[in-house]
Amino acid sequence: MASPLITLKLATSLDGRIATAGGESRWITGPEARAQVHRLRGEHDAVLVGAETALADDPELTVRLPGYTGPQPARVVLDSRQRLPTTSRLARSAGEIPVYVVATGVPSHDLVEAGVQIVQAPGPGDGRPDLPGVVVALAERGLTRLFVEGGGQVAASFLRCGLVDRLEWFRGPQIIGGDGRPAVGDLGLASLDQAPRLRRIDVSVLGEDLWERYERI
Repeated sequence: MASPLITLKLATSLDGRIATAGGESRWITGPEARAQVHRLRGEHDAVLVGAETALADDPELTVRLPGYTGPQPARVVLDSRQRLPTTSRLARSAGEIPVYVVATGVPSHDLVEAGVQIVQAPGPGDGRPDLPGVVVALAERGLTRLFVEGGGQVAASFLRCGLVDRLEWFRGPQIIGGDGRPAVGDLGLASLDQAPRLRRIDVSVLGEDLWERYERI
């Protein structure tokens, strides 16, 4: 089994917000940045989001580029309570492109009937799956290159567990302010030396946006 490689993607305002207080996020970054995100999706085995992102945005999480004929990544939702609707874009396309729901309970009959694959992962006691265990369970299914797209709590969880190997950060030129939704949730740091540190390896301009690339130190 290949060693997992986990990439965290952030698309934020200059002050690190992914949406307004009301949840508006389209579009923080421009078309050039969004196209690059699609290219990065195509380089990974699976795109992963949390349940809140799946419910709020009803995303497809596919590679949508003109003329693209490469493989489509699987889609993974961290959804311990299996709230993903069978009417969602993900569930409706599960027969064509694999969808995995990572849960801690008995598989939902409705989701299974829709073609969604349920990955049962043990939790630490708070009802949420244990992330290192999730990574192993996905790797056992051949999903070793994960592209984590959000939201903020999922990003924080991967960072807290030390699972982020690469960071792809796209920043738009606006400022949303403190009432906006942060790209990374609480990390529970007691001191600055506990903060995750990454090495910047590249900075590019994409239209009006910045694309910063980091890797684990």
